[in-house]
Amino acid sequence: MNEPPPEQVPSAACWWHPSRPTGLSCVRCGRAACPDCLREAPVGYQCVDCAHETRRPRRRSEAGTTQVAPRPVITSVLIALNVLVYGFTTLQARNPVDNDRAALFGDWVLWPRAIAGADEWWRLVTSGFLHYGPIHLGVNMISLWILGRDMEALFGKLRFSVIYLVSLLGGAVSVYLMDDSNRGTAGASGAIYGLLGGLLVVVLRLRLNPMPAIVTIALNLVITLSIPNISLLGHLGGLVAGALVTAAIIYAPSGHRKAWQVVSVAVLVLALAALVWSRDADLAGVVCDHKAGQLLCSAPSGT
Repeated sequence: MNEPPPEQVPSAACWWHPSRPTGLSCVRCGRAACPDCLREAPVGYQCVDCAHETRRPRRRSEAGTTQVAPRPVITSVLIALNVLVYGFTTLQARNPVDNDRAALFGDWVLWPRAIAGADEWWRLVTSGFLHYGPIHLGVNMISLWILGRDMEALFGKLRFSVIYLVSLLGGAVSVYLMDDSNRGTAGASGAIYGLLGGLLVVVLRLRLNPMPAIVTIALNLVITLSIPNISLLGHLGGLVAGALVTAAIIYAPSGHRKAWQVVSVAVLVLALAALVWSRDADLAGVVCDHKAGQLLCSAPSGT
């Protein structure tokens, strides 16, 4: 089969599937490749052509999965859930742009003081499925599709779900710890930044060129700082949590790998829970109530 010259295929697109953006590449020939076109080699991952030439293709990934996932099922489910929640808030608010006026939005958005003052702990998770309008939703869902399908293929459904949820929680906990405003925080971007952090860890583990992943993270952080009302705390918290949980999974020793992964992830989740408990103690005495989309709180006693 005649292959197109290199200049016809974008450097960030898979050589065999030009419509698929990817941050991964073959360690032997350097061509960009999506997870479906990579095979494990003695050092790093090789593309299907190089693996065929060396006759050393393996199907066990660094994450401990036994095969490459054929379809991004979890990624698709997550996108569907976010779209459904957005649709429901749009129906409640009767406005696709000002959907934050919906009752569900007020019940789920991340108001840090509402967590401590009203014991509404679910906001740490539910806020990650809310979005302010169609542009916010669209940007996040496109990013989730591009990153999610690569990460899910490499880690499998269960491990990918763990990375996503821990990243989401890490972003929310970061906001809870350091944001004292009554402004509501919402969106899947904390979890998406976690996938970016995880992708960087994977690239480093496979000894690939990390610059594309680093540049992507840097550009996204610049955008975060440039546009008002974007939660830098949520993005940074998700980025760090995603990198840590991914490292816990792929750097687990080969002996008793699953046990090490479970224990490592559990320790990370418990650490996040301890941070929440500590912050809750700092806000002891706060009493909050939310009415008509606004949060009303009394100050802690003695302040």
